Amino acid sequence: MSGNRVVVIGAGFAGIEVARGLGRAGIPVTLIDRQNHHLFQPLLYQVATAALSPADIAEPVRKVLRGLESVEVVLGEVTGIDTAARTVALKNGAPVSYDYLVIATGATHSYFGHDEWSDFAPGLKTIEDAREIRSHLLLAFERAEMSRDAAEQKRLMTIAVIGGGPTGVELAGSIAELARHTLAKDFHHIRAETATVLLLEAGPRILTAFPQKLSDYAMRKLAKLGVTVRVNTPVERIIADEIVAKGETIHVGFAIWAAGVTASPLGKLLGVPLDRAGRVTVNRDLSVPGLKDIYVLGDLALTPDANGKPLPGLAQVAKQEGIHLGRALARKILRGQTAAPFTFHNRGNTAIVGRHAAVFDFGWWQFSGWLAWWFWAFIHVYLLAGFQHRLMVAIQWAWRYVTYESGSRLIVENTRER
Repeated sequence: MSGNRVVVIGAGFAGIEVARGLGRAGIPVTLIDRQNHHLFQPLLYQVATAALSPADIAEPVRKVLRGLESVEVVLGEVTGIDTAARTVALKNGAPVSYDYLVIATGATHSYFGHDEWSDFAPGLKTIEDAREIRSHLLLAFERAEMSRDAAEQKRLMTIAVIGGGPTGVELAGSIAELARHTLAKDFHHIRAETATVLLLEAGPRILTAFPQKLSDYAMRKLAKLGVTVRVNTPVERIIADEIVAKGETIHVGFAIWAAGVTASPLGKLLGVPLDRAGRVTVNRDLSVPGLKDIYVLGDLALTPDANGKPLPGLAQVAKQEGIHLGRALARKILRGQTAAPFTFHNRGNTAIVGRHAAVFDFGWWQFSGWLAWWFWAFIHVYLLAGFQHRLMVAIQWAWRYVTYESGSRLIVENTRER
């Protein structure tokens, strides 16, 4: 099988599935990632809001791919790609040669040209981000407990979430529930249930990727949870303990950024044109135009559907692309078959709004409420890597539903000062 080595960069949903598909076919694969774990990003907000621990939503890459003898895992950071020599350069380590290259390194935060805001409003893409947000969030209430100044207590217990997409909505709802149902029982000098949770959205409505009626439902549910939603409110400045939005100065204890993403910078290493979000335009078979045997998928790819419309940056898209490319490359390498175009099968778009409240959009059918929440819970538990994670998360969700308790309220010591 020499001469057919596949290098996969990125151990997210797409990269893992490519490596798994090729490994099952016995094709040599080298999977490279900066982290040693595969992260279930859709539940990352629950780590940030103290509902789950990092170990509940992450699994070691080597364990995920255990038993696939042809798959080699490399812990390393890619610093260069030489498409002529067909090599991948690593920050610490010898270059890795490839015959086929797959890049699936996802996306990161976008502050729309204001990267300095990241010091005061962290985004949520990694476990480190989630731990930092959790620590700052809990510290705000701890400092309010120690303060004897009512105005300072109010500021510290004002939490702003910037961005009204699914991540922002899920964060805002979870923070409100944490304050009102869990932290309210833990303090003596403050009333945590009176905390102000703000959701700031620059556009005319939240959840713009969903139909209007689901967006309206989410607005009502967030209001019932005590979240103050402000639409048409673009953020103009963020500094320590202060946000300026639509000309108004808002004093906050903590702010979280959920307003935008940009593709992984690794796409720049290919030397091909990128769109405004840094994505690489790919063909229907996920190959990069003009580059032989190089494929890009997941959030790094601008992938057209059958009608030429770009596919959304969703976990289900990345996962389906990974499964498709793993099988297609195996057939190409083993049988010389031409890779078929990728076809996305919509399994529905969803967001949780709060306790037993969610929205679900299948395109042809939209629904919300209790049933949508159960659909959301079932799908997310099912997709978790590892049976023990599915079981533990299901048990924890059931326990929290009955007791309103959050089980991972830890403040880590290496939290960045703001």
